[in-house]
Amino acid sequence: MTTLPQARKRKRSVTGYVVALFVILGVVAYLVFGSAGNSLVYFVTPAEYQMKASEYTGKTLRMGGLVVEPDYNPDTLELKFTMLDSDGVTRIPVEYRGALPDLFKANQGVVVEGTMQNGTFMGKTLLVKHSEEYRAPHSGDSTNYKQLIEEAQ
Repeated sequence: MTTLPQARKRKRSVTGYVVALFVILGVVAYLVFGSAGNSLVYFVTPAEYQMKASEYTGKTLRMGGLVVEPDYNPDTLELKFTMLDSDGVTRIPVEYRGALPDLFKANQGVVVEGTMQNGTFMGKTLLVKHSEEYRAPHSGDSTNYKQLIEEAQ
């Protein structure tokens, strides 16, 4: 009777698995952190921008400050205003095209996302800062709401 030779057991290399694991982790880390770096948008004030303007050249930024001298054309949806820093001195001209948020007004805090072009901040997105505090309408105001609802029907 002949016996079959026993199959050889292969020793699997642990170092091969460790190397493969590190390669996979490296690729995942590169994809996660590499793509996040391109989508970062920095928040700056007008004073911070003027101090480090060369760092922000060509980058999309969010700039925050107070609205001064707003000029809005509802026909073309063009808004031009000056953004005043909290220091009360630094000013940057801003242009934005689009519908205005309901709470937009002079001396209101805003955050504008966009890029600097030829000394003017060209906004793509306009956000209005407002209080977190909710105030319910006064009792006298509720009759006005009822009247508006009745007129609309």
